[in-house]
Amino acid sequence: MSKKKLNIAQIHWGFIPIIGGVETHLSILMPELVKRGHNVSLLTGSAEQEKGRYKYHGVEIHRSPLFDLNWLYQRGLDGLEEEINQLYNSFFAEAKPDIVHTHNMHYFSKIHITLLEKLCKKRNIPLILTAHNVWDDILFLKLTREINWSHIIAVSHYIEKELFGIGCDDKKTTVIHHGIDIETFHPQTKLSDVYKKHPLLKGKKIVFHPARMGMAKGCDVSIKAINLVKNQFPDVLLVLAGTKNIIDWGENQQKEIAYFIDLVKTFKLEKNVYINAFSLKEMPELYNVAQVCIYPSSCSEPFGLTMLETLASEKPLIVTNSGGMPEIVKDGICGYVIPVKDFETLAGRISMLLANNDLRERLGRCGRQTVKNNYTKEIMTNRHLDIYCQVLSENA
Repeated sequence: MSKKKLNIAQIHWGFIPIIGGVETHLSILMPELVKRGHNVSLLTGSAEQEKGRYKYHGVEIHRSPLFDLNWLYQRGLDGLEEEINQLYNSFFAEAKPDIVHTHNMHYFSKIHITLLEKLCKKRNIPLILTAHNVWDDILFLKLTREINWSHIIAVSHYIEKELFGIGCDDKKTTVIHHGIDIETFHPQTKLSDVYKKHPLLKGKKIVFHPARMGMAKGCDVSIKAINLVKNQFPDVLLVLAGTKNIIDWGENQQKEIAYFIDLVKTFKLEKNVYINAFSLKEMPELYNVAQVCIYPSSCSEPFGLTMLETLASEKPLIVTNSGGMPEIVKDGICGYVIPVKDFETLAGRISMLLANNDLRERLGRCGRQTVKNNYTKEIMTNRHLDIYCQVLSENA
């Protein structure tokens, strides 16, 4: 780890109040770096009702519409080179980075990353990528392979394997799993506010699906499973975390939510499914009112921070055998791993857990211990600093 005070520039398309795994990850990592005495700046997209410049727990936030993917998707990327270049130069002048750490800039826009690569090369500044996702198309292939990344951090061994599969250098690739604050997510969270805001939760057997709503997150599978579970447990309530502020590249979110609502109506599950937009502050309480948490992702999930939040809250978790999820959840140890889109098996596991308090508690305790041993924000931050030091020494 670095004892020298570093100027660390982070760059990503979105930041809270935009909801997403990368945004949450940055909200954990960056303040931890500041606590260690480093100067941290973030260049990110503009967001409604957010200032262009402000501090977030000691981190200098710089917002610009030139990084707002929802706006860029509608406008298109042509003719922005000069403005983006000016933005980078202005950001670098203030941040004075020793290292530039980007997140998911191996996709969405070739213009943004090629201009950044050129500037880093000119100033002899290491350029790091964290690959939070992979995509099956030419843009991902080209930008991941052709940009001269000083190092690539993969958020799971699944992502690492995918990177190797397209020819990335294994000597320049490291897995760093996410970490969370185990004091925020813990089993003794007070429940003073959640029942006041959401009285429907009282007296129900809560099955919480904490990932944002979308087909890729398996929300349709969860609804189909609850349609079976309710036959044994009529008081079961599936809680789906609807989200207002997300990066919706492709504008699919509202169409998918409309489908889920129709599915609920089709099965007459209005009393068994609760959809609402929850703030980050409410999440610890929601985990604690739940008996079971589920994340039946239909896509190859790269990691999933909500897995760590669930386990740290001592709740059993059911996930699919998809992407990086089985790296964290061990079947029968802290939850269960089921086949993708298998709503019948999901329903069976939910019912088994709802019927057995001792089993729920045993899996929950194992889950929290797993997080304490491997996935805290302190462990994650130390590993990032190790990579920064390694890259800086190689670049000297």
